[in-house]
Amino acid sequence: MTTATTKQTITKPTIKVADEVWVATLMLHQRYPERPDFLIEEIVEFAESAKELRFMGPLRPGFYVHVVQHCVANRPPNPGRYRMLFETSPGRRRLFRHGDAYHPQREGGKISPKPEDLPENWFRGLLAWYCGWCANATKRAVDDDPLLALRGSGKELWADEHADDYVRRLREGWE
Repeated sequence: MTTATTKQTITKPTIKVADEVWVATLMLHQRYPERPDFLIEEIVEFAESAKELRFMGPLRPGFYVHVVQHCVANRPPNPGRYRMLFETSPGRRRLFRHGDAYHPQREGGKISPKPEDLPENWFRGLLAWYCGWCANATKRAVDDDPLLALRGSGKELWADEHADDYVRRLREGWE
């Protein structure tokens, strides 16, 4: 009689390095909502120590270069075209938001992970958080913009007069 041995293979969840960079940066934004951006070193150190990320194994060597170059929307692509991070100043990064400037050769580049590329259901909740974070940041930017705050001011200047009449009156006497 022979006995069959069953071997179970334990596989680590796989996640693309760029997606891991995005997740780590998003988690920093969640933990420190008052911070507009983070040092490159902070992102790398957080990713190395975050228990939520290290169940996937040690930080891969390409992580650093993704934070520095491959994922950064407003840097020339080399070779990655991702638009996952935004360089706010030298050595500082935050997540990319729609409306941020980016290098033209990165047009159409990936901005966030696809839900199916994230290994756990709780990671997928990060995508919903990101959408809300982007919307809130856009609203704050509009509310805080001094030029946009002037919208509608001065309308009382010609409240009694149609715009065409106002222009006609200004042009009187022109030859």
